[in-house]
Amino acid sequence: MALSPRLEFRQAQSLTLTPQLMQSIRLLQLSHLELNDFVEAELLRNPLLEREDGAADEAPELPERLAELSAYEDTVDHGDRIQSADSIADGYDTSVENVFPDQASADQLNLSSRIDHQGNGDGGEAPDLDQFVAARPRLADHLEEQTNLILRTQADRLIARHLIDNLNEAGYLGVELDSIAEQLGAELADVEAVLQAVQGCDPLGVFARDVRECLAIQLREKDRLDPMMQRLLDNLGLLANHDMPALMRAVGADREDIADMLSELRMLDPKPGRAFDVGPIEAVVPDVFVKQGPAGNWLIELNSDVLPRVLVNRTYYASVTRKARDSTEKTFLTDCLQTANWLTKSLDQRAQTILKVATEIVRQQDGFLVNGIAHLKPMTLKMVAETIEMHESTVSRVTSNKYISTPRGLLEMKYFFTTAIQSSDGGDSHSAEAVRHRIRQLIDAEPLSDVLSDDTIADVLKKEQGIDVARRTVAKYREGMNIPSSVIRRRQKKGLLATG
Repeated sequence: MALSPRLEFRQAQSLTLTPQLMQSIRLLQLSHLELNDFVEAELLRNPLLEREDGAADEAPELPERLAELSAYEDTVDHGDRIQSADSIADGYDTSVENVFPDQASADQLNLSSRIDHQGNGDGGEAPDLDQFVAARPRLADHLEEQTNLILRTQADRLIARHLIDNLNEAGYLGVELDSIAEQLGAELADVEAVLQAVQGCDPLGVFARDVRECLAIQLREKDRLDPMMQRLLDNLGLLANHDMPALMRAVGADREDIADMLSELRMLDPKPGRAFDVGPIEAVVPDVFVKQGPAGNWLIELNSDVLPRVLVNRTYYASVTRKARDSTEKTFLTDCLQTANWLTKSLDQRAQTILKVATEIVRQQDGFLVNGIAHLKPMTLKMVAETIEMHESTVSRVTSNKYISTPRGLLEMKYFFTTAIQSSDGGDSHSAEAVRHRIRQLIDAEPLSDVLSDDTIADVLKKEQGIDVARRTVAKYREGMNIPSSVIRRRQKKGLLATG
């Protein structure tokens, strides 16, 4: 069969994501703060959009505005016809004090009164100081002021500026000195000399490269960095592992001396940079409220305070369209109208989708809301998506960065989606979060003389609740909750028994 080009028609269906559809999908995963920022940008960009709560600030009636305007124009015209005191005094070739003796003193009195009340020469009431909040100083600005006084040459100040720029939130230096020297084309000895000079800046401990050096800087300032304390700082790993016998041998001190030195270390600040402003702290606000009704059912309500409400001003669109001069302006107004209609529809659809997903979560996790975390059921995105007849990716976007207020506390929607752990007796599966909670309960209740190993915890879970979980799974959950191993916990409890 010979191959040759030819033309043919085919009919097929395909799904195309338009820019507006992609934007609607993106709106689902935005938090309420990000959504409000997006809506604010649209309000500035689109003249046909306005906030729904702006209806209360309507303009006054037209006759009153005209009356005010007429009074204003009459005052201006009357003021134009009256000559000023300076022009009259110039006409008589003399000073204002000779023509109007009270004018200068009155002007001086008014000026003094305005300065006393306002501080900047403007009229009106004095500002309420309670309305202003003092800004917390930034660590970089605080250190730069000190380095400009400590260092003499411009080259040293430039090195110090690069050192400041490479500090993390805790105040530690996050790069190697040879990297800074190579970047600036300076000698490594000069960079080390500048680092040693600026390590005495306030707060003490900044510009340290690790926690050992940070504590050493603070102890050196207090004249408490003796050889024994230095050996303790060099063996912080043994202290973290609570290996007190090995720590006493490495430091060369008894238990009482170690206890005294540890009390001194507790008085120090291992993260001095945290005392300064590192950015605004935003409170978590729930997107959905869940409350128990009088009949024992669950009442689910959207938080209307975080939902932006916008309207399309069709009256303004009709009046402006009639005055459009060319097709470009008409096209712009048509695009603005379509965008405004799309935004209002997308916001409403987003709210309805959040409410639908939250309702299904509450329905499936009724046992958790009534009895607590031990009754949290394993649930996946697919289970919710199939019930509400939506795509799994849509449920994932809806539950991202969303919070739900329940009788069990303020929780992220993602919290309710956990994997299932099979039961050894063939019963219902257990939620991974419920298993973590039970592991924490067992470790918190273990006696001082008997520490549970991961194998023992796995056996207890299997015997008591029929949870078939492996030892490595118990270790993974324990490490995820920042709980030390049984060896370290045993050393901790022995230390408590010795000090008790």
